[in-house]
Amino acid sequence: MTSKTHIFITGATGYIGGSVLQRLLDHPKSDTFEITALVRSADKATTLNALGVTTTVASLSELDKLTELAAASDVIIHTADADDQNAAKAILHGLKARYDKTGKIPIYIHTRTILEVGLKFLGVLMDNAAGLHDTDVIYADTDPEQIESLPDTAAHRLVDLEVVAADKEVLPSTIYGIATGKLFDLGISHAYSQQIPAAIKASLDRGQGGMIGEGKNIWPNVEVHEQAELYQIILDAALSDPNTPHGRDGYYFGASDEYRLYDLAKAYSRALYDLGKGKSPEPTPFTAEEAHKYFGGVWLGSNARCKAERGRALGWKPTKTTKDFIESVRPEVEVIVAQNRRGGDPKKMSL
Repeated sequence: MTSKTHIFITGATGYIGGSVLQRLLDHPKSDTFEITALVRSADKATTLNALGVTTTVASLSELDKLTELAAASDVIIHTADADDQNAAKAILHGLKARYDKTGKIPIYIHTRTILEVGLKFLGVLMDNAAGLHDTDVIYADTDPEQIESLPDTAAHRLVDLEVVAADKEVLPSTIYGIATGKLFDLGISHAYSQQIPAAIKASLDRGQGGMIGEGKNIWPNVEVHEQAELYQIILDAALSDPNTPHGRDGYYFGASDEYRLYDLAKAYSRALYDLGKGKSPEPTPFTAEEAHKYFGGVWLGSNARCKAERGRALGWKPTKTTKDFIESVRPEVEVIVAQNRRGGDPKKMSL
């Protein structure tokens, strides 16, 4: 009888983590997995238990618990707060304890987004273009020397260096689309991304679609289900072959195509205008005050170009293009506008 693979996942109630967990539950070999999820809600824990997922109700600040859970796992998939260096260290300590005890090398897949959205708009590959120009600099995940040229002071690099020294890191780009599956139908996980809604909500609040500068900067994109598939492919490869690229070769970019920020802004500006929520279908620049108010700076105008070569080498074959990405914008605008009509604050609404 084959022993089960013990998988520990954080961020299972989020957009990325929920999509990855749904993929694990739907995996052809799901009956060989013993999955434990770290959650903060007792109610969601109960619902996850009913789906066959073991849960621990705790937060990332409970470092001893993280170490304990990691030490009991063959695989750790960390999709929660990527900037929490203490949490990452606690997980790594648990991985070392497991190796010391069993002699088996655990698998650690850490999530670091190329683009981060929130009060800060930062990303590991971003520049300072402010929407005024594009760039010819394109990072390849098969070129560790190029990635290692990023200074240690760059956004998120301290955690990157800790993790990549140990195992694998997945770097999704602008993830789009509405996530589907039982976890989302039951309200356990968030079905919407943060990046696109953040720009839509800011535009709705100001009464006009906006962009940073002229929107000439370029970002990569990837559809949420195809991104989750990349996690599965990396996991399957690592379980079957311990020599799957890891360590300094363990970067896996999640990107299927790229786009100019103007084209994204044009899509939600057009939708807002059609719905009577914008003065023009043409996006206008956010003022410096608006950029600070909504995004904490002009990071929405940065460039972050990359080539996702490692995942493709493992068999990842994303088919969604920028055309699909742009077509996905209007449904998100319609949801946000509908929520606003029901009295929600567009700056605070959580999809």
